[in-house]
Amino acid sequence: MADPLQVGQMAPDFEAVTDTGDKIRLSDYRGKRVIIYFYPADDTPGCTTQSCGFRDHYPVIEEKNGVVLGVSPDGVASHQKFKTKFDLPFTLLVDEDHAICEMYGTWGEKSSFGKTYMGVIRSHYVIDEEGKIIEAQVKVKPEDSVAFAVKTLIGG
Repeated sequence: MADPLQVGQMAPDFEAVTDTGDKIRLSDYRGKRVIIYFYPADDTPGCTTQSCGFRDHYPVIEEKNGVVLGVSPDGVASHQKFKTKFDLPFTLLVDEDHAICEMYGTWGEKSSFGKTYMGVIRSHYVIDEEGKIIEAQVKVKPEDSVAFAVKTLIGG
């Protein structure tokens, strides 16, 4: 697993398929502030808390020239269902081969009930208009992820 990225580093560019099946690049968002968050799976309790938190703060995020991108290994159909069910106003990205997670240091060993496995480590990064990381939280609780990211974005 790659080490998590640090504040001050440039955010690695990538191309990904969105919940609509379109392709985007992170560099498409230059000139905007980007909250990119990594979550294990659509429609699970912690991931729903994190995603709905960003949904609930989205008007403030947009006011601050921000966008949100959610990243998980789930496919387009799963993302569409999750987005519709919880009325998420932002883009979800497909990372089925976990290449983006690996690039950002958010793919690693996890454990549950004594078993270890590889998976997405809940995290987020806030990226400024020039593509530089201004906040990094790896292994973060769903509620804290939203609070920290929004606070950074609004300059708290």
